[in-house]
Order: sequence, then C-alpha cells, then structure tokens
Amino acid sequence: MSGVRAALAKARFFVREFSGEAAYDRYVAHARAHDPAAEVLTRRAFERARTDSREADPREGFRCC
Repeated sequence: MSGVRAALAKARFFVREFSGEAAYDRYVAHARAHDPAAEVLTRRAFERARTDSREADPREGFRCC
C-alpha cells in the first residue's frame, strides 16, 4: 500500500510542477521567509501578474488573440 501511496505522491508532485500550480506555493513560502509581515498576493492576483509578465516578455512568445 505504501508503494502505491508513494507513486501517487510523486505523480501529484509532477502534475503540480508541470501545470504551474506549485508556483504560488513557492511564492508564498519565499515571501513569508523573507518578510513575514509583508502582504502576500492572492492566488488570483499572483496568476494575473504571472500571466502579464509572461506575455510582456518577447522571448516567451506572444498571443495574437
């Protein structure tokens, strides 16, 4: 049973990393470690800022629509 649980944990890890879902968790951990009193963006605001910065960078490509 623990082998199945370990395999599922690894699969969950890779899916979260591949989809970008873990980026917010890393951001929150980083923000709290560097300044615990700082205001942390909501997930929605974080994703909006992340999308805006990605679309503004010409090396990342651009959306035509």
